Amino acid sequence: MTEAVDDELIASAAAVLNPLVLGDRSSGTVACTLLTVAGNRYSGVCIDVPCGMGFCAEHAAIAAMVTAGEFEIEKIVAVWRDDKGSLYVLSPCGRCREFMYRVHPDNLHAQVVLGPGTSVPLQDLLPHMQREAVP
Repeated sequence: MTEAVDDELIASAAAVLNPLVLGDRSSGTVACTLLTVAGNRYSGVCIDVPCGMGFCAEHAAIAAMVTAGEFEIEKIVAVWRDDKGSLYVLSPCGRCREFMYRVHPDNLHAQVVLGPGTSVPLQDLLPHMQREAVP
């Protein structure tokens, strides 16, 4: 059953891939779909610009989730397609991992899909994070 859900999320993310390159900017080269604990799905794509103002697909999907009033992720996946058409599942970058946690601390238990039938809790990708303030 988990593999079927993973496959659906991967297909959903792949469906919103829409790469567009405009000079030194690109968008839609990576796409993300997440499933909330309430059972809703949200998707987004990356926007890359030649300065630090762009954002990852995970940020876009999470923003859509928060806009809808939800904060807790059940599962999340990001995908990218190469020039030959092969689809790859991507692990979230460190910024995205931290962002997921900061949106809601229970997201430490969110399953990050690393491939069909393969997922790990976000907390496994943030193994040395500081969870309490040091006095």
